[in-house]
Amino acid sequence: MNDTVLPDSGHEVPADCREAHWPLENITLAGLSWHPPREATTRQPVLMVHGWLDNAMSFARLAPEIAAHAPVHAIDMAGHGQSGHRPPGYSYWLMDYVGDLSELIDSHFPHSEKEPIDLVGHSLGGIVCALYAAAFPERVRRLVMIDSLGALSRPAEETIPQLRRALQKKRNGSAPPAIYPDVETAARIREGGLSPLSAEAASLLVPRNMRSYGVGYVWQTDARLRHPTALMMTEQQVEASLAAIKTPALFVRAEEGLLTYRKGLDQRAALIPELTTVDVPGGHHCHLDGDTTPVSDAIKRFLFDV
Repeated sequence: MNDTVLPDSGHEVPADCREAHWPLENITLAGLSWHPPREATTRQPVLMVHGWLDNAMSFARLAPEIAAHAPVHAIDMAGHGQSGHRPPGYSYWLMDYVGDLSELIDSHFPHSEKEPIDLVGHSLGGIVCALYAAAFPERVRRLVMIDSLGALSRPAEETIPQLRRALQKKRNGSAPPAIYPDVETAARIREGGLSPLSAEAASLLVPRNMRSYGVGYVWQTDARLRHPTALMMTEQQVEASLAAIKTPALFVRAEEGLLTYRKGLDQRAALIPELTTVDVPGGHHCHLDGDTTPVSDAIKRFLFDV
């Protein structure tokens, strides 16, 4: 792992971390690594997994705080940031992300067989980490879910309509990419997305998702990420997956996050045997935007008892 400038974006990685690449059998995942002081190098690492359409820079403010105590590796999920894209004809299924994480841990963090690692996931990343922890509890010491508590679900009777939408979109394909004159313009547009960001947070997050294209810039993220998934879990399946989490877990609930008005959250939370819930100020990106101290303090207490 070496310090580098991200290709075609003109965006340098933060001075306190390094660009990283983890080859898997069919794809290479990229990310950022923060290394701790010498006295903390013996701790097992903390792996961080971002949300939908984000990238490893989602943890640009949180990771340095955690790296004071343990090695931290923030991963670009497939199709995001600087990671590889799925081959033509493939889609981005939730369980494939879990498979990527499983292969990553098996291939590049094999010591977790004897010394379990910590997982920190935001939004979609929290869903992926929770599913992995449910399937492989012996490999995870602690689990942190930031504004995330189980997968999105759909009633069983919506299975076929969902499948129809997904197949139609796959056949029709994606629209031509929007071309921006500069990265700053793309960042300003991202400020007003589904989960709004401040100008400062957008300027941290967006450049890693961009690449040069002619005289402008386009999104590096795979356009297929916006396609509807062909199959979603039912609420019964989600609840079963949460009940299978035996690892001590922390739910960081943002007071103005995407889950603020989600029905059934208390029922989901009650299913995880060793769950701690902490309410923090801020929106969906409470770990990146605004005052992130309440988030980092809660996670450090949970992971390291500090």
